[in-house]
Amino acid sequence: CWGEKSGRWFAIRICSRQSLFMTKDDILLETEMAMEKSVDFMVHEFAAVRTGKASPTLVENVDVHAYGSTMKLKQLALITTPEPRLLVVQPFDAGTVRDIEKALNESRIGITPSVDGKIIRLPIPELSEERRKDLVRSLGKMAEEARVRVRGNRRTALDEAKKLKASGTLTEDGMRDTEDEVQKLTDRFVSSIDEHLGRKEAEIMKV
Repeated sequence: CWGEKSGRWFAIRICSRQSLFMTKDDILLETEMAMEKSVDFMVHEFAAVRTGKASPTLVENVDVHAYGSTMKLKQLALITTPEPRLLVVQPFDAGTVRDIEKALNESRIGITPSVDGKIIRLPIPELSEERRKDLVRSLGKMAEEARVRVRGNRRTALDEAKKLKASGTLTEDGMRDTEDEVQKLTDRFVSSIDEHLGRKEAEIMKV
């Protein structure tokens, strides 16, 4: 019952009937996995922020409604970068061209697709300094949301540890050890968020 995704939050949920059978190691393992998902979600968001250079990661996870279901663009087309500032999308099935065009227009990438027969071209415009600053601010918000998710994971872990302590399964020393280990995990993943943010900011601001 852990690892459930709710909206943009990744938090661990442990069924109350299972809590009695959990150990400190279980809590730490599940907390680490939840925090990793929290950071991975941010990294996924970062990949969709364009830097002025063509990269398949910019569009490969765009949701496309085709064949009566929703699929990722990378499942429907070959995405290449024949030029530093040009993305070319070649659908495996020409019948999905319009579906892909519609999805790209509705996405948040801010690039207008150009259909050329059976392929779609996406010219990447150069970023102005003001636009770069706007993107950096957006990255900062994404990073803060990730930190909030990680802190939420920490809070959930400590709540579960308190339940174990109240049931007599976890000693006072064990509780202190758990708190220390959970804090170390929190510090580690917050540091990871900061590192990812720093790299992406530098990539955005590089002219």
